[in-house]
Amino acid sequence: MDVGTWLRDLGLGEYEQAFREHDIDGDVLADLTADDLDGLGVVSMGHRRKLLAAIAALRAGSPPATSAPTQVWTAISGTALPSPEAERRQLTVMFVDLVGSTALAARLDPEDMREVLGTYHRGIAETVGRFDGFVAKYMGDGVLVYFGWPQADEADAERAVRAALAAIETVGEIAPAGERLAARIGIASGLAVVGDLLGAGAAQEQSVIGETPNLAARLQSLADPGCAVIDAETRRRIGGLFEYCEIGAVHLKGLPSPVCAWRVLGEAVVQSRFEAMHAAALVPLFGRDDELDLLLRRRRQAKDGEGQVVLISGEPGIGKSRLIAALEERVTQEAHLKLKYFCSPHHRESALQPIIARWRSEVGFVDGEPADARLGKLEVLLLTLGATADEVALIGVTP
Repeated sequence: MDVGTWLRDLGLGEYEQAFREHDIDGDVLADLTADDLDGLGVVSMGHRRKLLAAIAALRAGSPPATSAPTQVWTAISGTALPSPEAERRQLTVMFVDLVGSTALAARLDPEDMREVLGTYHRGIAETVGRFDGFVAKYMGDGVLVYFGWPQADEADAERAVRAALAAIETVGEIAPAGERLAARIGIASGLAVVGDLLGAGAAQEQSVIGETPNLAARLQSLADPGCAVIDAETRRRIGGLFEYCEIGAVHLKGLPSPVCAWRVLGEAVVQSRFEAMHAAALVPLFGRDDELDLLLRRRRQAKDGEGQVVLISGEPGIGKSRLIAALEERVTQEAHLKLKYFCSPHHRESALQPIIARWRSEVGFVDGEPADARLGKLEVLLLTLGATADEVALIGVTP
């Protein structure tokens, strides 16, 4: 792949020289990160998002979203999509629908409507690309997206819900003058067979077979404009990471039995992903006595005035957070100050996100509340922690 051509196709040819000076070629292009873009001098937020979405599309095996929006993607730079053979996968499927497109088409000139749909498709593709979603198919005003294929991840369901909330916001921002646009989204998770190539020529497409995509499409029909609705399996996989409103058991066309559904209200204020995913009592910890004893020894040294730092590293799911929870359980009855900060792969563009999340949880911010109310809560907490009136005044609060 020629990097210069790739950049020019994205409308970002001004970065070609920087990419060549840093020896960025087709072999390393898909491995670039947000930090790498800093080193390449890409500071524009819009350009960064466009590049990250296109890089994510390269990893997934689909072309960047700046090409013709209504085409079903089956290849990139002449290379077939990965995994041409069908395989069983646990997928999270998202179906996005543009509300009121028929009425909009009746009001707009066909060329104007084509531009609206193109902008809508590009916006959805760029948004889901940031969360490693794979745009499988464009169907007029509908978009079918997979999470968990061709690359699987334990957080596929979480990334799908985050992508849905971001997509709803994106669609609301791209309406032409004098119009209002909104999307409604259905998300379902479950077993499917994915990867078969159906059709021939320009009509050929990657198919997914199973109840999951049908369920996602049906759930979309339950959603109000600007809302996302999820099924029970998705709800189980994302735990307490989001705020929900239970819709209850509903009968959906084509499905033999009622389906439980939830409306996603937004991201929940939680102290940690571990706690959000383990709301029930934790199972006992086995085989970590030596590691726990080491942490307790380091804590005793810190209490005696010897500052200590302990780094716990390991593969995902190996039990790092559970070990920390066990330490917390052992020192519950002792006087101590606990400060917990968590990074997230979903907030890479916010360097202060761990601090923001901590203060949101500590202060008790509520989504949608006025700025004055938030400042008042922050004032109470700061004064309680011993801040002076002059220090509190620095954030614009009058004690």
